[in-house]
Amino acid sequence: ETLKRGGPFNMNVDRRPTFTRGDRVRVTNAHPIGHTRVPRYIRGRIGTIAKHHGAHVYPDRSADGIKEGQHVYSVQFNSRELWGLCAADNDSVFVDVWENHLEPA
Repeated sequence: ETLKRGGPFNMNVDRRPTFTRGDRVRVTNAHPIGHTRVPRYIRGRIGTIAKHHGAHVYPDRSADGIKEGQHVYSVQFNSRELWGLCAADNDSVFVDVWENHLEPA
């Protein structure tokens, strides 16, 4: 029933976004126990903020029953940053990442 109802996932938060379009960021290389939405292949990698999606329900905490909002960004990664020289230099991958998983690069 919950999935059928759907619901808003955007949230109001009291803090401004830390990053803006064009900022270079590094994904934190954390390995938490339990739920996380950060794919392993981007941990520790450097990308560029492509878009700010606003603040949304933070699923890592929501899985524990805690309602918390975090800013979410679309981060563009060059394919060589992720897979090395065997990847095409002109290809990119975009991944949506919550703010607390990012740091300035």
